[in-house]
Amino acid sequence: MRVIAGSAKHMPLKTVKGMDTRPTTDRIKETLFNMIQSDLPGCRFLDLFSGSGAIGIEALSRGAEHAVFVEQSAAAAACIRENLEFTHLAASGVLMQCDVLSAIHRLHTEAAFDIVFMDPPYRLGLEREVLEAMAGTGLIDEYTLIIVEASLDTQFDWLESAGYRMKKYKKYKTNAHVFIQKL
Repeated sequence: MRVIAGSAKHMPLKTVKGMDTRPTTDRIKETLFNMIQSDLPGCRFLDLFSGSGAIGIEALSRGAEHAVFVEQSAAAAACIRENLEFTHLAASGVLMQCDVLSAIHRLHTEAAFDIVFMDPPYRLGLEREVLEAMAGTGLIDEYTLIIVEASLDTQFDWLESAGYRMKKYKKYKTNAHVFIQKL
């Protein structure tokens, strides 16, 4: 796995050994960032369930001003720290080693994040739980772009009742990116 574009272009990233994380492939990551490239310069980026930190690091490399990484696993958090240092992007990133719901309650921000990316473990319903937890906070507003990486069988028919709308759905061979905004 590597950084695809920007200031850290082609730099290899470490990943966590084992099957606890599912790193987004370079091909899917490139497709995703081609879709959001114009939103990145100067943005505030929140990377939930960060794994190796590859998505948030790609955002920083492509011009995001600031990124917050939330990861509960100690091994994955160590990997994120190493990747931020190696890519020389540590000054623009903050790592919170805790579970995502705790981070949502602990995060205090002066302005809503511009982009929130989450790649929760599949088939546990965490997408809804996290979006409902964020709804009543200042972390997001109606301009925040929320991107959920999900399994193809994940249902999002509850979005409207939770105060969100689906802006776009991008299907890949094994998973999808769901682009969501607050109503």
